[in-house]
Amino acid sequence: MTHPPVRLAWTIWGLGSLVYLVAFFQRVAPAVMTEQLMTEFALGGAALGNLSAFYFYAYVAMQIPTGLLADRWGPRKLLASGTAVASIGGALFALAPNFELAALGRTLVGASVAVGFVSMLKLSSHWIAPNRFALVSGLLLMMGLVGGVIAGVPLRLAVDVFGWRGVMAVFAAFTALLAVAIWIFLRDDPSERGYTSHFHHVDNAKREHAPILASLAEVLSYGNIWLMMLVPVGFSGAVLTFAGLWGVPWLRQVHGLDARTAAAITSTMLVAWGIGGPLLGNLSTRLGRRKPLYVGTGVAAALGWTAVVWLPLPLPVLVAALAITGFASGNIIIGFAWAKESVPLRLMGTASGVANMGPLMGGMFLQPAIGWVLDHHWTGAMAGGARLYGAPAWTSGFALMVVTVAASLVLVTLARETFCRQTA
Repeated sequence: MTHPPVRLAWTIWGLGSLVYLVAFFQRVAPAVMTEQLMTEFALGGAALGNLSAFYFYAYVAMQIPTGLLADRWGPRKLLASGTAVASIGGALFALAPNFELAALGRTLVGASVAVGFVSMLKLSSHWIAPNRFALVSGLLLMMGLVGGVIAGVPLRLAVDVFGWRGVMAVFAAFTALLAVAIWIFLRDDPSERGYTSHFHHVDNAKREHAPILASLAEVLSYGNIWLMMLVPVGFSGAVLTFAGLWGVPWLRQVHGLDARTAAAITSTMLVAWGIGGPLLGNLSTRLGRRKPLYVGTGVAAALGWTAVVWLPLPLPVLVAALAITGFASGNIIIGFAWAKESVPLRLMGTASGVANMGPLMGGMFLQPAIGWVLDHHWTGAMAGGARLYGAPAWTSGFALMVVTVAASLVLVTLARETFCRQTA
């Protein structure tokens, strides 16, 4: 047998990757609805941060179970079932009459789409050649960023016309249709279509599994896995916190921009992040080393956030700084390939699940933490039912992002180089 045709492999990959588009759309959608959500549910900054972060709480909690299940159940079952539950959670959020049910909807969405990234890494290892793994991981991030861009200006325009509830309900219906399509068309391995798998020893991988806790313990015995989980907390968390919630109101309240322009700027950062992922991941593979590029781009990200938060940049320079910072923060894709190479291949799903906790842990901590700082500095100003914060409050809140990014930069210097080779 031969490997699957390129068109078939990428079609299977593309269908599955739409789950990550859904995940990223839901992840950052609150950014362009902050005023509506604050007014609808009478929320302050900390409460709004928590409402958005319920997605992250559930997502992070599901990463280790997802990695373990990806090694046992296969991507098809996880992607189809997860997308179906996400449609239910999305509908609940859209129709929620109070904060509690809205938070439950966000929780269901976060828990269910949590299967997307790890399942797709597993699927990619079967359908796509191994030397393209870093590139494919980056392309998956880019697909997610397409969802993030849709959740920017297009979502804001739709919300202005149809209201946030109607738009989110329609997206929930699209998610349900995607679940059906995945169940019908997607397959875990090329052997199910009569082709040779790119995954080595696929038969043994399906038959032989250590107990779940033993697999997790073995993965956590590798120091690199801990570092690949913690490093993205800063790099990814800062982007998700800024572009996914607090960037739009900051641009409006501090820089006086309208909602659509602010959404366009945060989308620019997400696009740069999406471009940086595959380019940096592929470049690290070409260099044959992971660490130098990760460290170098980490320095760029730390300097970029420092300039954004503390320097009085003209708007064009600010946009350029955010784009460069977003591009450099795409370095987290290097970490996924690095984590995969740091453990035996049979533990890839579990290792990917552990590593994928980090990017979302950043949003989980930073979104409500910045909201708490904003509320602490709030002077009582309101506009249309939503709180207004002064520039000093925003600077104090965003300082948390800079500190977290700096900590991530220190941690990545401690990781062991794999030279782009798989651990035996």
